[in-house]
Amino acid sequence: MKAIVATGGHATKDPQAFREEERPTPVPGDRDVLVRIEAVAVNPVDTKVFERLAPGQQRILGWDARGVVAAVGAQARRFAPGQAVYYAGDLTRDGSNAEFQIVDERLVAPAPASLTPAQAASLPLTSLTAWEGLFDRLGLAAAENANQGASLLVIGGAGGVGSMIIQLAAWAGLTVAATAARPESAAWCRELGAKVVVGRDDLPGALAAAGLPQVDAVYCTTHAEEHWANMARVLAPQGAVCLIDDPTGPLDITLFKQKSARICWEFMFTRSMFRTEDMARQAMILESVARLADAGRVRATLARTLEGLSAENVREAHLRQRTGAMVGKQVITA
Repeated sequence: MKAIVATGGHATKDPQAFREEERPTPVPGDRDVLVRIEAVAVNPVDTKVFERLAPGQQRILGWDARGVVAAVGAQARRFAPGQAVYYAGDLTRDGSNAEFQIVDERLVAPAPASLTPAQAASLPLTSLTAWEGLFDRLGLAAAENANQGASLLVIGGAGGVGSMIIQLAAWAGLTVAATAARPESAAWCRELGAKVVVGRDDLPGALAAAGLPQVDAVYCTTHAEEHWANMARVLAPQGAVCLIDDPTGPLDITLFKQKSARICWEFMFTRSMFRTEDMARQAMILESVARLADAGRVRATLARTLEGLSAENVREAHLRQRTGAMVGKQVITA
């Protein structure tokens, strides 16, 4: 099969950073499905994993895919060859920048019937991160309009994860506020369901001016250290904060003590990385997201499609991802 292999020790723009190779088609294990990849999305995790590769170390990246089941393992029961599926996969295994990929069936769900392969591929990682953070970590109710009267601040609302957080939170009945640095980002957040959109400067003042001086929960997707003190100021007593990014230095947790705040992390790969007993919950979440997408309640955040899985397209997508200016998601089709 064709695979796009990343090699550590090179700058993203270097020709040696990504190259096409012929590799054996993988064989599914007992609980695995073998998927023929139709589309793969690019996420910040791709650039982070690439940057952390040791010189000469090689990996097949890509952790968002839509494809068709080609074969199943001896103990796999959920899917049959020919079914269209989508998933975010497993950080400890080869990714989806290849013609074929094996993935544990407990991480896989039927693809949304109403979406194109590219649209479907834009959903899994970000929707899982958003759903788990909102409902598994922050403890909000995962049902339509079940959180009426509660409010949420999304820091980094226009990114891939932020875009899904806004939609799922609005569906669940929360009043959503979001940060956005540029006019087009602010418009995108409002389009997805944010009632309040503010810039990154003077967050407490901007929220107060918008009529939302405090929020019941904060979901921070980026620049946690920059917003840390302001998150403590705007969080309501006994509120909760969920983080997903990697702070550049230590954070003073005592700022939240007087609020009796709960602070939690969301890492979408925890269940697959540690083979947790509830690993199959990711398939259940993706099934729920697919139903919402097919019902028109959430939309794919596809913003840019690159035609053809090639080293050049993977390199281009990585370079654009690194700009930090992406609104929505990039997808590479097979």
